[in-house]
Amino acid sequence: MKDGVNGVALAVFIFFFLAVTVMGFLAARWRKAENEHSLDEWGLGGRSFGTWVTWFLLGGDLYTAYTFVAVPAAIYAAGAAGFFAVPYTILIYPLIFTFLPRLWSVSHKHGYVTTSDFVRGRFGSKGLSLAVALTGILATMPYIALQLVGIQAVLDVMGVGGGEDTNWFIKDLPLLIAFGVLAAYTYSSGLRAPALIAFVKDTLIYIVIAVAIIYIPIKLGGFDDIFAKAGEAYSQTNPATDKPRGALVPGDANQWTYATLALGSALALFMYPHSITATLSSKSREVIRRNTTILPLYSLMLGLLALLGFMAIAAGIQVQNGQLAIPQLFETMFPDWFAGVAFAAIGIGALVPAAIMSIAAANLFTRNIYKDFIKPDATPAQETKVSKLVSLLVKVGALAFVLTMDKTVAINFQLLGGIWILQTFPALVGGLFTRWFHRWALIAGWAVGMLYGTIAAYGVASPTQKHFGGSSAEIPGIGEIGYIGLTAFVLNVVVTVVLTFVLRAAKAPDGIDETRPQDYTADAGDPGVQVELPPATAGTSH
Repeated sequence: MKDGVNGVALAVFIFFFLAVTVMGFLAARWRKAENEHSLDEWGLGGRSFGTWVTWFLLGGDLYTAYTFVAVPAAIYAAGAAGFFAVPYTILIYPLIFTFLPRLWSVSHKHGYVTTSDFVRGRFGSKGLSLAVALTGILATMPYIALQLVGIQAVLDVMGVGGGEDTNWFIKDLPLLIAFGVLAAYTYSSGLRAPALIAFVKDTLIYIVIAVAIIYIPIKLGGFDDIFAKAGEAYSQTNPATDKPRGALVPGDANQWTYATLALGSALALFMYPHSITATLSSKSREVIRRNTTILPLYSLMLGLLALLGFMAIAAGIQVQNGQLAIPQLFETMFPDWFAGVAFAAIGIGALVPAAIMSIAAANLFTRNIYKDFIKPDATPAQETKVSKLVSLLVKVGALAFVLTMDKTVAINFQLLGGIWILQTFPALVGGLFTRWFHRWALIAGWAVGMLYGTIAAYGVASPTQKHFGGSSAEIPGIGEIGYIGLTAFVLNVVVTVVLTFVLRAAKAPDGIDETRPQDYTADAGDPGVQVELPPATAGTSH
């Protein structure tokens, strides 16, 4: 690491940061709404985004600063096992092609803003809706914190904030400023701010990766030398585990872990509230279908990005915190001015998803806790005001998490969040295709999955953590090591199916379904639901 502050890189970083700050505030005037005091406008951008805006917004939402830092950091630390992120982003797009258009259609017809809105309407259960909402908020909080960790990693490498002995306020002042700016323009512009900034973020990331994948290998002697040096480094024994550091190709013993982690992560990705918020902001069903076909371009970018982990090893990057490996690689290999561009890409790559995540969490609280349980007669203006305030509180909580806790704790809680959010899959995706599942069975299955996943993750230790040291453990009955979230999901589904048979045989009271079959294929030109369905019709299953 270079001594002192990298002035040139910092100047470039500040330039781009100021540019997106201005864009964030100006976004309030972009596609200006007739009525700004509604969650449709503040929290979903007026449901007006076309194909390209949605593509950039979803890309900015899913491929975050943490992705930019953590995926190659996993390769740097353990080898090719870190590539699990590439197949799971390939698996996810055929999956979402089957259910996201249906979710968009029914949400358009009924004015649903969150996944919990749909679950409540489909199953007639505020309890199940509350479970989905709380899970979404819990899973999102550490995810936001990790975006701030990404910004902090960049600031550390640029030498901003002083050393470890510096007064905490001075050390964290740059992060506090970045947080304050993010909070201000998100409050002012809502989802329009990250949608507009996503254009800059994704353009910078594509430029940086294109340059890195060509420029750095040339400086390091080509990919042959890079893979040779990486293979040699992975073969060395890790003193903490007494095993090789990693491998260029995962061994037989790791195949279950790799496969279940990829599949489980694919199933979980679009359960996150921020993914759905970006989806529901689009203006038509066709926009969603198109995006499922062009979003895989980001998977190509992710595969190239992962190779940076090998390059960091070949370049001799030595860091105690693996999250600093890629920022340090950029500072070492790039000219200072282009290192500033790369740092700006990571920093802005944190601001976009952090904004969307805080909006999504706030919408869940407002619609499915505040309106459902605290103030049922809340007006649209009151909902918007509460959502704006909660989005600030969510970001404050994430900032406190980053400033007061060890960074590895934030990472472990994010892994736990992935296990949790996967447990909402049966209610959300299952509900989009069938009304057969009983609402009480879904709640029981969710509870079992949450409980098992949390306890199993608590029991995982690592060389540095006694608890929550990872997201993989032995699969009961199989004996292989696999992703805890997927095991919990299977238990969730089994409990849901068995209890549904029991409850339907016992003729347990079913909730009222306010949706109809044609709602799931409706498009933007179709009229919305104008009147509430009569109970006899609304309760019909399909």
